[in-house]
Amino acid sequence: MKVVIIGGVAGGATAAARIRRLNENAEIIVFEKTGYVSFANCGLPYHVSDVIKDKNKLILHTPTSFLERFNIIAKVNHEVIDIDPINKYVTVKNLKNDDVFIEKYDKLILSPGAKPLIPPFFKYSDKTFTLKTLEDTFRIKDYIKYNNVKSAAVIGGGYIGVEMVENLKRLNLDVSLIELNSQVLTSLDEDMVSFVHSYMIAKGINLYLSVEVTNMEVNNNEVLTTLNNGITLNTDIVILTAGISPNTELAKKINLELGLKNSIIVDKKMQTSVEDIYAVGDAVEIKNYITGENTLISLAGPANKQGRIAADNICNVDSEYDGSIGTSILKLFDMSIASTGINEKICKKDNYKYEKIILSPLAHAGYYPDAKVLTLKLIYEKETLRILGSQIVGFEGVDKRIDVISTAIRGGIKADKLKELDLAYAPPYSLAKDPINLAGCIVDNIEKGIIKQVHYEHIINTDIIKTDIINTDNSVILLDTRTEAEYNYEKADGFINIPLDNLRNRISELDKSKKIYVMCQSGLRSYLACRILIQNGFDAYNFSGGYRLYSSIHKNRQMAMHQYNCGKDK
Repeated sequence: MKVVIIGGVAGGATAAARIRRLNENAEIIVFEKTGYVSFANCGLPYHVSDVIKDKNKLILHTPTSFLERFNIIAKVNHEVIDIDPINKYVTVKNLKNDDVFIEKYDKLILSPGAKPLIPPFFKYSDKTFTLKTLEDTFRIKDYIKYNNVKSAAVIGGGYIGVEMVENLKRLNLDVSLIELNSQVLTSLDEDMVSFVHSYMIAKGINLYLSVEVTNMEVNNNEVLTTLNNGITLNTDIVILTAGISPNTELAKKINLELGLKNSIIVDKKMQTSVEDIYAVGDAVEIKNYITGENTLISLAGPANKQGRIAADNICNVDSEYDGSIGTSILKLFDMSIASTGINEKICKKDNYKYEKIILSPLAHAGYYPDAKVLTLKLIYEKETLRILGSQIVGFEGVDKRIDVISTAIRGGIKADKLKELDLAYAPPYSLAKDPINLAGCIVDNIEKGIIKQVHYEHIINTDIIKTDIINTDNSVILLDTRTEAEYNYEKADGFINIPLDNLRNRISELDKSKKIYVMCQSGLRSYLACRILIQNGFDAYNFSGGYRLYSSIHKNRQMAMHQYNCGKDK
């Protein structure tokens, strides 16, 4: 059996190695258009800043090591320019010398990946860059090193854009991030991403949201990037990270069945609409494990799994891919940002009957030094308690919590049953009642009617450019149960203050005929206050996420309103 693989990196290289492990006699040839057959794509931004100093650390396999270890022929700088699916051969161009030849196959795997989206305004020059390959990385790094670069603009606030912002800032550059949407990282909801925005600004990033680039000019000294709010940024370099699209020109040529954004449609065995042709990675359409809908998920984990499954089926090992929940994590300086499953925006769009909880516990025992807060959002289906998704932002322990929730989703564990999980505890690592357990306890309390909750959108105007409190008819008492010192230092508009420890003695000050929305810093003291109030005949609701969440969203919206007004003034 002869297998030809178009494209290496995650999916193609994984498939090649798996085929060899299953079939020692198969002839395997990988054609890779770039100069590197297998490299750590996710590590590219970290080489720019020398967090990863040695570029060879990013190279997982070379053609020589592939041949020596796996007896796989890998030809880099070779582009497959055509496929004949009837006679089963590919036409290949050697990019070093322009020689063209054909290579026959019995089975073919397409792993062409994705290509950067290039908007009309983008001007190619020695000062403007995209970031997709090792060659792109080396070009950026060398230009910064040898041209006294002091400033940079990054266009696009997805995973790569945010990582590039961090690593450029590590080089002490003046860094601006430009994003067309009202937020970076669209996998997050507005409440959770507000913490990210605040942190980026605190780290000195110039953040431009809800703005569009209308023009780009390159001169001898700088790049001028004009935004639709009238601002022009003058920077030494510009890096475009404004998204990707499936690289499926070959698939179109041979009339493979295509789906979203011209991605390749495959079945559960990763086989395309043409017999003996398989496809994996960023170029394929897959199922969202939660919703069952077709989607595109450009992550290394799914690509590796797909490569293995395609290889299994080529080697007559029955194997199926049942979709992805898109679990991901991102480092931003000291902050970790993670998500799994679907977010609230998708829940609303698809009309899910859902509930959400937001909590901000410590990541490890408070009496052990350097305990840090993390914020966890859990979304679950109201009728079934099926976990739909989660987002976590914090500075410690984020990775293990998101992986527990991802595992719970796959294992069918209900949201309230998170309280029963036996999770490792020692003071340096966790709490005796882990944040995951706490989330389960909150869900259990809500579903058993022990506590009712109210969310920020019930208190703050839902218009992104407004920040006013919704309580104009005075029908609700807004109660802050933090200490007097906390309240006087910073408070939410409209909230009165009765500290939790004084509540029982001052409960007569409250009107039983009105609902009471109760806030504290993170949600624990307000929960205790609600239990006191409820048992004294009040209709009390715990404010989910506490003042910490309110403040973050409020400040985020003030920033959005400021940028909006700046745009109007222009």
